[in-house]
Amino acid sequence: SSPPLSSPLSSTDSSKPPSLPLYVSGQRVGTVLPAVIPLLSGHGDIFAVSREHLPGRVDLCPGLTSYRGRSEALAPVLDGWRQGGRFQCLRGWRDEMYEVKPRFSDAPLLHMERSATCLLGVTTYGVHVNGFVRGREGSLSLWIGRRSRNKPTFPGMLDNLVAGGLAAGLGVMETLVKECGEEASLSETVAATARPAGSVSYSYHNDGGIFPECQFVYDLELPQGLVPESRDGEMEDFYLWPLEQVKEAIARPDFKPASALVTLDFLIRHGAVDADGEPFLQQLMEGLHREL
Repeated sequence: SSPPLSSPLSSTDSSKPPSLPLYVSGQRVGTVLPAVIPLLSGHGDIFAVSREHLPGRVDLCPGLTSYRGRSEALAPVLDGWRQGGRFQCLRGWRDEMYEVKPRFSDAPLLHMERSATCLLGVTTYGVHVNGFVRGREGSLSLWIGRRSRNKPTFPGMLDNLVAGGLAAGLGVMETLVKECGEEASLSETVAATARPAGSVSYSYHNDGGIFPECQFVYDLELPQGLVPESRDGEMEDFYLWPLEQVKEAIARPDFKPASALVTLDFLIRHGAVDADGEPFLQQLMEGLHREL
């Protein structure tokens, strides 16, 4: 029998180190990493630090009122930190913009470099696809990917079939179709059959940043015989595993933590994990839907 599945949540502790809340136009959008705070005084026109009410707060671009103005003001600050080698996370600079907003439903207040979001504790959004195959007897198998060993984050680890962050200006389904083509060589016609299955949200931190993240989850049934193949080199290999083997894999340390949570969600929804066999089911369910 498989061991309890408490392992995937070990990387999703939502407690945070001492930090300051980040506001834009009076709305809370993030949490500034302690290591970043001493640098803010050199950019007083961009970051206003107030200690009036402890522990204090940071207001981003208080004198600017437009999306474009805020975005253009913050960009050279982040690039300067990159040029100065200030933070490890900026070594993985993507030249990809993420939107900054209080909630997913809100209008974005600005955009910023993806690799820097963790320095300001900004919530990021993505889409993950569970690619599954239905056997003759109705049993399910899941396609699991192996990330390229050259990726800047979680190199060589196991992952969902397809996953990608929501770049500024792109919708969820638009991102899904794009990533399905790039990461698994799946046609738009096939990708469009993916069905929404809710979301998974979690927050974690390490020495390099604070990571509140929400992943929109989709299930995609693939025909037997269709073998995914990476087009952009971000995936090294793909494996088609029965759910019992997948269940064992997500409890191991070589599965990307966020993707393990998405996979666990699939296993629960499809009856491969239940309360009789998993004593920590309630805690696992709570861990899949943290408030950000």
